[in-house]
Amino acid sequence: MAEKNKKTKQRKSKTVSKSETPEHKIKIEKFRFVAGIAVMVIAVYLLFAFGSFLLNAEADQSKLQIDWLKLIKDPSINVNNITGKTGAWLADVFINRWFGLASFLFIYLLFTYGAKFINRPVKSLLSKTIKTLIIIIWLSVTLGFIFQHKYPELHLYPGGSYGYHISVWLNSLVGKIGTFFILLLILVSYLVIRFDSFFLLFKSNKDKKQNPEGDFIGETKNNKKPETSGFSLSEEAENFKHKLSEEDNDSIFINENEDHEGYSTNEDNENSASSIRSNYSDHINDKNREEIDKNTSTKTIANEDGNDDLELTVEIKEEQTGDYENQPQDDYDPTLDLSHYEYPGLELLEDYSHLKLEVSNEELNENKNRIVETLKNFKIEILKIKATIGPTVTLYEIVPAQGVRISKIKNLEDDIALSLAALGIRIIAPIPGRGTIGIEVPNRNPQVVSMRSILASKKFQETTAELPIAMGRTISNETFVFDLTKMPHILVAGATGQGKSVGLNAIITSILYKKHPSQVKFVFVDPKKVELNLYSTIENHFLAKIPDSEEPIITDVEKVKATLNSVGIEMDNRYDLLKTAHARNLKEYNKKFIERKLNPEKGHRFLPYIVVVVDEFADLIMTAGKEIELPIARIAQLARAVGIHMIIATQRPSANIITGIIKANFPSRIAFKVASMVDSRTILDQSGANQLIGKGDMLFASGSELVRLQCALVDTPEVENVCEHIAAQQAYPTAYLLPEYVGEDGESPGAVDLNNRDEYFDDAARLVVLNQQGSTSMIQRKFSIGYNRAGRIMDQLEAAGIVGPSEGSKTRKVLLQDEYSLEQLLNTL
Repeated sequence: MAEKNKKTKQRKSKTVSKSETPEHKIKIEKFRFVAGIAVMVIAVYLLFAFGSFLLNAEADQSKLQIDWLKLIKDPSINVNNITGKTGAWLADVFINRWFGLASFLFIYLLFTYGAKFINRPVKSLLSKTIKTLIIIIWLSVTLGFIFQHKYPELHLYPGGSYGYHISVWLNSLVGKIGTFFILLLILVSYLVIRFDSFFLLFKSNKDKKQNPEGDFIGETKNNKKPETSGFSLSEEAENFKHKLSEEDNDSIFINENEDHEGYSTNEDNENSASSIRSNYSDHINDKNREEIDKNTSTKTIANEDGNDDLELTVEIKEEQTGDYENQPQDDYDPTLDLSHYEYPGLELLEDYSHLKLEVSNEELNENKNRIVETLKNFKIEILKIKATIGPTVTLYEIVPAQGVRISKIKNLEDDIALSLAALGIRIIAPIPGRGTIGIEVPNRNPQVVSMRSILASKKFQETTAELPIAMGRTISNETFVFDLTKMPHILVAGATGQGKSVGLNAIITSILYKKHPSQVKFVFVDPKKVELNLYSTIENHFLAKIPDSEEPIITDVEKVKATLNSVGIEMDNRYDLLKTAHARNLKEYNKKFIERKLNPEKGHRFLPYIVVVVDEFADLIMTAGKEIELPIARIAQLARAVGIHMIIATQRPSANIITGIIKANFPSRIAFKVASMVDSRTILDQSGANQLIGKGDMLFASGSELVRLQCALVDTPEVENVCEHIAAQQAYPTAYLLPEYVGEDGESPGAVDLNNRDEYFDDAARLVVLNQQGSTSMIQRKFSIGYNRAGRIMDQLEAAGIVGPSEGSKTRKVLLQDEYSLEQLLNTL
């Protein structure tokens, strides 16, 4: 009996329930669509019935008082309602006998449910239903109360029978005055709870009474209004529309984990009419707080019915004292400069679902029998064998008999490969945590893992990682997602044509789909000049570069050295900021800045993550050697805490390229197929990469964990589509500018030319000398310009001898003491 149950379970593990087949899902979709259309037709029918009833209530009233069955059966009874006797009777029930004119809202509910059935985006269906029913009941009672004395002579009851009887009961209980105030209280309570702006309207009127002379909130005692920065806080909060697009991208396998999740994107249909503002601006101390109710923040709440409901919330804090007395009291939003930014959608990526190929039972049984037969030939008995199908390889887990040495099975790798006539046989002896021995056998027809299916998976959509990377699927067909901030740097290696460039594109695309341009910046180093050139179109959105660099993608070796050293300077500057802010890492620092706990006048600003991607690392090492290796090693050693992460790729995984310094600082490694076991040991410190089958088949090593994956395919046209979508939107005025690097010869890659001074140079110089304080944020705030431009002006002031060199987070020292000395200096320039 036990053996029979065991066989039954095995058969069940190899079958797929009918409810999970694509044909069954299509039938369900068709049924939902037809049901939705039917509900909408009923809604339209009721709309005509109600409308005609309003015009013919008096003529049809006597005919509608008889029993409904008699009304239907008697052909001699005719009504004037254009929808016939059924429509006239339904209208009489809803309007006269139930809720009166408020019954028209039932038609709205039917339309909403019909739209939901046909998979149209409907926000919070349960919430809409409850709110609509509350309005129906209140409106019915209110109309019954207003027209109560006229009911005996009316043929159409505005509040319906329910509204009339409830209003009569309230009149007898608290009188007409009490009924009026109860209805008014319910109305005001609903408006205050439902609409934040309605509540803040009363608050703003109260504030105006407290400030009869037109003073604004946050005004100082001397009636000096704070200055305004480059954007206004009186803009109304945008209403974002969330649309859930569902897509089934996963195949049916034996012993697999399937994801059938949708990918939701935010769509903002309003065109931006505001000018582009710098994301790195200091706009904390100088905001007009005249209309505090319009400065709101958005919060997405997932509901049980799968829709996203965007609610507007307002948080008003008490004013702080000292330097922050006049600051706005809401949290800083780094995405505000590009508030209309739309994330890329899944439709930009290719759908390879039509290329899905299943592993047949015949192939499974054939491989199983050959494995068992080969082991028996060497007198190795096994107790159990289990197959787990992946996109590229199938994992056969075997449990050997007692007394069988694992090393004996491990040594039969070539013999098993010969019997199966397959390439890339890999034996895992034992599988960690399972107590079995794994034999990975390539599928005859490997599947294509599309980037679209990976990004649409539930695991990627619901991840809370700071920099989530979706690489592909494991051999158990699970979506593999990891957090780059916890790696924190990645070494990618593999032979030519084995998927290394596709892997880099998958990493970059994952971040582009998940992060806002204000939250992450890329530094691309591409000696080949063609691999990463596709991303040059999103320069002002996502890229970072050194000042005065013409190309957004760094290809020249000298520029590469300057850029890497510039990233090192950026790292040191960030550590200075973290030190003064008493923060241990970038996440804590940005949280304090968003909560307005850090003063921008002291040099603080929102810091985006920086991801440095270096392709063809071997070519750089051959060309520049230690000049490239040392700054990379320094960044890899220290930059994790300040949000700077490195990804380097090479097609020559030899010991003179991937040196001990590099390996020590890149604990996370990705290995595509390589030619020899020596190369595999150079990358992973163990064999395995030489046994891969190529075309995206890879091993991911993080610490002691080694995972085999099929990398997601993201082709060049897909990358172009994503970049075009981003490039077509609003952008920052320039790319994110890294600090200037001065080489050993004292020359700067972006040397300051005082003959090409900024138009605000003279005014900025007078401002600095007058205040005896050299601050980039002060220049930015006074002239309403971007942080990068203000930084260039400060560099020009330093070159002219007006201010001293940068001292980290401290303000620069002003070298001129009066305006007369300044004017003399300006006349000589």
